[in-house]
Amino acid sequence: MQTYQETLDFLYQQLPMFSRVGASAIKKDLDNTLALLEISGHPQHKFKSIHVAGTNGKGSTSHMLAAIFQQAGYKTGLYTSPHLLDFRERIRINGQMVSEDFVISFTEKMKPHIAAIQPSFFELTVAMAFQHFAEEQVDIAIIEVGLGGRLDSTNVITPELSLITNISYDHKNLLGDTLTQIAGEKAGIIKPGVPVIISERQEETKEVFMVKAAETGSPIRFADEEWIGAANGTNITNTHLELTLLHIRQQQTHHYKLDLNGQYQEKNVMGVLSAVHQLIADGWKITEEDITAALSHVKKLTGLRGRWEVVNQHPLTVLDVGHNEAGITEIVQQLRHVTYTSLHIVTGFVKDKEVEKVLPLFPKTAKYYFCKAQIPRALDEISLAEMAAPHGLQGQAYPSVQHALQAAKQHAQPDDMILVCGSFFIVSEAM
Repeated sequence: MQTYQETLDFLYQQLPMFSRVGASAIKKDLDNTLALLEISGHPQHKFKSIHVAGTNGKGSTSHMLAAIFQQAGYKTGLYTSPHLLDFRERIRINGQMVSEDFVISFTEKMKPHIAAIQPSFFELTVAMAFQHFAEEQVDIAIIEVGLGGRLDSTNVITPELSLITNISYDHKNLLGDTLTQIAGEKAGIIKPGVPVIISERQEETKEVFMVKAAETGSPIRFADEEWIGAANGTNITNTHLELTLLHIRQQQTHHYKLDLNGQYQEKNVMGVLSAVHQLIADGWKITEEDITAALSHVKKLTGLRGRWEVVNQHPLTVLDVGHNEAGITEIVQQLRHVTYTSLHIVTGFVKDKEVEKVLPLFPKTAKYYFCKAQIPRALDEISLAEMAAPHGLQGQAYPSVQHALQAAKQHAQPDDMILVCGSFFIVSEAM
């Protein structure tokens, strides 16, 4: 019998993995996923689900939804990607990661078919998650899209509800050059007759979703047309975010205290609330108390990490997986709520990101520690430092995240701030 580590080595080495090699790992259809699922007896039809797509916020949104269903007493599956420390973070039930034994046995069962099907790492992982949720007979599974939507391996389910967070420029080489094209790919998760919630109304993309929903006969709601943040109703600390939201139609005010503390979570929460209200109307038993309790304990219930995560107080040290234009914009806005003397930013990117679009967004006054994650797709730290210089970003280049973080810790005073961001892989190695 293979060990867990041997199984992981097989998955990483034998199967093309987008996070390591980039676009060449992406398949242009759902055939491989469907072939793998057929071998497992079509598990995707054996559990109810919610499908979550979007450029930013889909991970946090998925975790919040999972927390609410768990709190309401439902056996809740959660599939997300990528992972930060352990592959098994991708597949959870009620916050518990899938067992090592299941990962081993599923991979062994699939090995005879891998040569014929030649799936990607992500395709096999999706099949593994769906098999686990079916065997464990979850009441509902929250399924986060990997990339795009229309051709994403997860897009083989017919969910109870589809939810799309915001649309921003990311993976342009795969999803298109305009927000309209990118939205068209995300809109691919809208299914005939299945309600869809759009967290954030954006002028360039609204029409795309309206047209698609009309085609499929899907009821569509824009969360930020249903909710509004009350004036002075937002309070941010290093440990939590307090929100006061008004439901416009009902004229009811709701107060939430989140254990997630990026101000950018407000938009995600609105999408989550609209989704939950739709599901309550469809017969799911969830109370306002369940929602309030779940949002205050998302990390504990589901294991979410890496979203404005404070790991030290002196100096204040924050990890955030934000990495594209919209993500970095949100991080920079969040920095305005923080008090510090000097700011130290440890950052690195992958080669296929729109790095030139992101660099002008960073604060010029910070000291930078440019570094490179230990994956083939990582952008070389010297190149990054050279690209950053014309934007007024000054600092040193370091060959690894650990070297960069160590240097930042040596230079930072107790009342300074260290921010680690740029990609999941930078944050993962910082952890």
